[in-house]
Amino acid sequence: MECTVSWTGPAAGAGTTTKTSGSAMSFLATTGSGHTLVMDGAPDAAKPENGGANLAPRPMETVLAGTGGCTAYDVVLILKRGRHDVRGCTVRLTSERAETDPKVFTKIHMHFVVTGRGIAASAVERAIAMSHDKYCSATIMLGKTADITTSFELIEA
Repeated sequence: MECTVSWTGPAAGAGTTTKTSGSAMSFLATTGSGHTLVMDGAPDAAKPENGGANLAPRPMETVLAGTGGCTAYDVVLILKRGRHDVRGCTVRLTSERAETDPKVFTKIHMHFVVTGRGIAASAVERAIAMSHDKYCSATIMLGKTADITTSFELIEA
């Protein structure tokens, strides 16, 4: 797996933003699979040249989003492989970060909403646990610094 991240801001020392990015701290990631993702920093009122323009997700937000995608993928796949009639899966992640650098995630809560027909709550609980404990690389990696908790709702469809 590979990814190239390029700063799209002004040339070093130029002190202005580009017309394409609109931000002094915007980055473009190109993945090995050929997809692109724009990231931007938070605005900095004290030093605007060091901040972003809130035009795209922050890099750490993309880490959280990727983790949600990784675990949701696992949960759906595990339920489908168990021949459950899963029709939807949403995961809402909330997090806390350390107050000092490096501002790693210290707490992450994942709330799953699984929609389907005739799915037992125990099957959803098992799928979430399997993702959390065995399959989701992102969750397992972030679990080295963060206390990760989960909850779920099951909606009959």
